[in-house]
Amino acid sequence: MEKNEILVIYGKDIEIMAQKLAKEADLAAMIGNRDKKIGLKPNLVSAKPASSGATTHPQIAAGLINYLKKEGFKNITIIEGAWAGGSTQEAFNVCGYKKLAQETGVNLIDTKQDKVKSCDCKGIKIDICESALNLDFLINLPVMKGHCQTKLTCALKNGKGLIPDSEKRRFHTIGLTKPIAHLNTVIRNDFIIVDGICGDLDYEEGGNPLYAYRMYAACDPVLCDAWTAAQMGYKIDDIPYIGLAEQLGIGSADLRNVKIKELNKSSFEIVHQSSQKVKQLAPFISDNNACSACYASLIHALSRFDKKRLNEKICIGQGFKGKHGSLGTGQCCCGFKSFCPGCPPSGADILKFLRNTLT
Repeated sequence: MEKNEILVIYGKDIEIMAQKLAKEADLAAMIGNRDKKIGLKPNLVSAKPASSGATTHPQIAAGLINYLKKEGFKNITIIEGAWAGGSTQEAFNVCGYKKLAQETGVNLIDTKQDKVKSCDCKGIKIDICESALNLDFLINLPVMKGHCQTKLTCALKNGKGLIPDSEKRRFHTIGLTKPIAHLNTVIRNDFIIVDGICGDLDYEEGGNPLYAYRMYAACDPVLCDAWTAAQMGYKIDDIPYIGLAEQLGIGSADLRNVKIKELNKSSFEIVHQSSQKVKQLAPFISDNNACSACYASLIHALSRFDKKRLNEKICIGQGFKGKHGSLGTGQCCCGFKSFCPGCPPSGADILKFLRNTLT
């Protein structure tokens, strides 16, 4: 498979689709030595099934495991860490990966339980989980979906599951763009299969799945994300970490030279444009370095709350620690007159708090 190539396949038999992508890319030749340590990195941001639009379908991993075993590879693991404050073990169970591991005999690695190593990621020191660093070949399995702060999460951002919670939180304090890009100077992206079956184009936490019945493969994470952004109606400049990753030499964002190879034709209607719900709700929020989990919960709550009852913006984020105010959400706003506790609070908790507070 060429570096500037993207393989696309459509359908509903997810496991077979994954195998066809691997075969077309000649993944076995790409990996080479059958003794290499291979990691499959899904997106299991929270304990929600793939049908929610939040997490990677386990059938993709199942298809790849079947393909790899037939090709003689035995040292295969599934590696992931849920978002800060979430339980990876719960996500493994709810999302079907615990069952998959039992059926196939592959190992599950929860990076939240891993040791870490401080790495120089081209000018930024980042703690990375040792299990990720010890892999010989990483197969990235992100979901094509939106994100409440970065607009998009795909190949480049999926690497956040390979760092400890402390680093995930620090990423938000220094702004997500720079650390996401720099992390990928060390984190492997040897092969990528993007789950575009039913990603939520607004929220990384899912809840509004858009069924496109599509998957695609790439070797360049920058090109992969640039193409994904275009499919979702964004310009590359709308997702700053894509351009920065290109500057750091991680890959190319030049879509003029991309080669799209469709393995079949879609018989399903595919909608690329996000409904922009996050953009519509942002004016009601005062965000100061909020973590994704907390921000997403607030977005979900606001989408079901009568905004006419809001006389002021709701404060959220680590930048409000030790400060005082009127209305906030999350433990960082514990000094406020009224705040919803939790790290992160759930969308249901925030909605209940707003309804009780803003009478």
